[in-house]
Amino acid sequence: MIRRTQAERSDGTTAALTRAARELFGRHGYAATSIDAVAAAAGVTKGAAYHHFGGKAPLFRAAVEEELVAVSARLERVAAEEGEPWAAVRRGAHAFLEHCLDPGFRRIVLLDAPSVLGWETVREMEHAHLLRVLHAGFELAATSGPARDEPAARGGTEREGPAGGGTGREGLAGGEVERGGLAVRARLVFGALCEGGMLLARSPDPAADLPRLAAEAGRLLESLRP
Repeated sequence: MIRRTQAERSDGTTAALTRAARELFGRHGYAATSIDAVAAAAGVTKGAAYHHFGGKAPLFRAAVEEELVAVSARLERVAAEEGEPWAAVRRGAHAFLEHCLDPGFRRIVLLDAPSVLGWETVREMEHAHLLRVLHAGFELAATSGPARDEPAARGGTEREGPAGGGTGREGLAGGEVERGGLAVRARLVFGALCEGGMLLARSPDPAADLPRLAAEAGRLLESLRP
């Protein structure tokens, strides 16, 4: 019989609690879910839940993080299936809006996270996952050929540093806004997609509204195409 190390047992408990948290927070919402219920669903004690997360809010944050990791991985898989970079960006944007129909993601990330964790924290987490993927798509589309709407003489002066630049925890400096570029375009699209997700989250019939919203998102993408 192979004995698990203390670290392995700890990781297993953390993973079990996070899985249970995603399931219960996604089904019932933050307010209606107790840490006792999550611990019971994970098959551990309430004390173990507090030991690993310190409280209900940090446990909820772990659930939000896992939701964002999962959707980012889905977007990367979808984009990888496309041979043309801009088609990958468009398909990824549609896949994100489609994912907003998922009840667990809608409840945890779109509806509860801003009020529980605060808008700034949620945006920071989304930037680290969703905006990172979107910006990488814009970078690839920009470097795969000449820009659609810029004269060749400009030499791509709007482009910015390495892939992934302008995302994450840092804010947009005034200079970035003035000179434009991929980071600004990616953020504008990101904000629009997040707002689209909120519209779907609050819609009485999100599946019916998805095609119209996706079409408008496609038009916005084309207007900001690098």
